[in-house]
Amino acid sequence: MKSDSIEVEVIAQYLPEQSDPEKRQYFFIYTVRIRNNGLFAAQIISRHWIIQDGNEQVQEVRGLGVIGQQPLIAVGDTFEYTSGCPLSTPYGTMKGSYHCVGENGIPFDVDIPEFVLTVPRTLH
Repeated sequence: MKSDSIEVEVIAQYLPEQSDPEKRQYFFIYTVRIRNNGLFAAQIISRHWIIQDGNEQVQEVRGLGVIGQQPLIAVGDTFEYTSGCPLSTPYGTMKGSYHCVGENGIPFDVDIPEFVLTVPRTLH
């Protein structure tokens, strides 16, 4: 299975009600939509995130599955989930990868394109 047969789309949103700018706490949620355009079902085994804040501080997060699951995504199906990310700046970026295994037993990695976390109406 080729990694380009899995399509990843991310939409991020700032949550002011869970943020406290005076304490330099900004909370964002992001919704990830993963679509399997391949020839085999694929299971997400683990994730790797690279999170960079507006001060260029980098944090890496690795773990099994996504939101406590290791979903098996059938051919033509989509799996969607929402998660969150706290930052100490009103701006940052995230990117990463999923480690997957195809139904055919072949492991592969899928890139998660970089996306922006930003407080609305903030200049950078």
